[in-house]
Amino acid sequence: MRRILAATLVAIVALPLVLPVLPAFAQSPDLIFRRSTVFRLLSPNDKLATYGIDDPQVEGVACHFTVPEKGGWAGAFGLAEEFSEASLACRQIGPIRITGRSSQGDVVFREGRSFFFKRVQIVRGCDARRNVLVYMIYSDKLIDGSPQNSTSTVPIMPWGQQTEVVRCGDFIS
Repeated sequence: MRRILAATLVAIVALPLVLPVLPAFAQSPDLIFRRSTVFRLLSPNDKLATYGIDDPQVEGVACHFTVPEKGGWAGAFGLAEEFSEASLACRQIGPIRITGRSSQGDVVFREGRSFFFKRVQIVRGCDARRNVLVYMIYSDKLIDGSPQNSTSTVPIMPWGQQTEVVRCGDFIS
């Protein structure tokens, strides 16, 4: 009971610090589909959900990720702590244009995965030597993160009649 009270107090104190950051990650992923993995008779099933997002700073790149979603009554009311597993695939879907400068490991997407302090993140980097964008998905938690992750790469290639190719190292350092 004391842990719950302490966690609630921390959440109330931390909320004003977190709210100014939220609009930067307001991109909502597109749900592509869900598949049930565990049948539950009287409550929602556990599922795997696949989502799609566009990189907000790199036009021409889309990422798809799959995450587990807990069912049961706790999952139905958003109180279940989700699993840390996730898979990721990112691909070039058009001519690549990088719209701004960024740093290695900048956040492309972030979403909460539990009622308290657990989130899944997709971050972007650049392998300048190979001219490849590198994306990684992982989950973290305020106290103890998870080493489970998935990585996807997008080699920057000419698209259609395009002859010049952008160099990711010119924009991501």
